Amino acid sequence: MSYFAHPSSYIDEGCTIGEGTKIWHFCHIMTNCLIGRNCNIGQNVVISSDVILGENVKVQNNVSIYTGVTCDDGVF
Repeated sequence: MSYFAHPSSYIDEGCTIGEGTKIWHFCHIMTNCLIGRNCNIGQNVVISSDVILGENVKVQNNVSIYTGVTCDDGVF
């Protein structure tokens, strides 16, 4: 695995997660998400199905990102 996911997080099948990405406590990454390299997903984050995050994206704690959202590289 080329990324870190805390053991309390759930990552559904079909997700692509880039190298160097960190997914912290109590997150749920749903089916078919595409998360780029070197992203930081804070604790208690929900990323719904089919979301696309570019490279170097930072998501703060307790955020939900819903289906249909695309974030370009470097978004905070």
